[in-house]
Order: sequence, then C-alpha cells, then structure tokens
Amino acid sequence: MSHARSEYEDFKKIAPDVYDLVLALGQLATKAGLDKQLIELVKLRASQINGCAFCVQHHVLLSERIGVPADKLHLVAVWREAPVFSARERAALAWAEALTLLPGGVSEEVYSEATGEFSETELTYLTSAVASINVWNRFGAAYRWTPAKRPAAANAAAS
Repeated sequence: MSHARSEYEDFKKIAPDVYDLVLALGQLATKAGLDKQLIELVKLRASQINGCAFCVQHHVLLSERIGVPADKLHLVAVWREAPVFSARERAALAWAEALTLLPGGVSEEVYSEATGEFSETELTYLTSAVASINVWNRFGAAYRWTPAKRPAAANAAAS
C-alpha cells in the first residue's frame, strides 16, 4: 500500500490560488447548465483512467449524494458494455476518455458523436470539466492523497 506524500488539505494551504482556479474551472460546466450527474460520471471515469484513488472516491461519494444511480457508478468503468447509459452519457464518456488519453487524440468518430449530442457551447464546457478533473488527478496521483472515508452512516446503509 502506498502512503500519502501530502494531503488534499495541505494543497489548499500551500497553493490556495491554484486550488481556487482549478476548483473554479471544474464548476464552470454545471454553471453553464450541463447536468451535474453527467459531469460526475465524466469526472469519475477520467479519475479511474488516471489512477487517482482520492478523486475516484471523492466522485463516487459526491455522485451518490446527488442521486447518480448505483448501477451507473458500478458500471462506468465498462460503460461501452453496459446498456444503462444514454447516448448523451456515452458521448460524454467517450469524449472524456479521448481527452484523458490524449496521445491518441480525438477521433473523428468520437468528435462526431460528441457534436451530435452536445452544442458547441456545451462541448466547450464539457471539455473544461474534463480538463479540470485531469488537473486534479495529476495532483492527487502525484501526492497520493488519501481517499476520504465513507461516513459511518453510509457504511451501515451499504451493508
């Protein structure tokens, strides 16, 4: 098991200006009207790809609080094989993966699918959400931030 090199709370104290900017970038998509549940699925998927345990746990817990169905949370890692995702969610998840795994770029197929489901403005804000979570993942993975523990009441309910 790896140990934390520093913690999320330390980051907020060390670089509050960076923290505030990345946080603000991550909030723009929902402020622009994109569905919060959709954005959380995208952030969760990018965090899984990037191996950021802190961010995966954070977005699972946040997704649960805002009512993302459990089957979507359990299946987001294999969304292509799971019929529970809408065409819009599939387009957003494909877009997030293409931007997270950037060396391959964004294929014409993924771009076409995304522009078929999102307006130019929506896609720009979706891109800002993907960019934001990738920044958070870089910090969380680099410093091995400790994932939050599930509240005790939630643990009992999950049993």
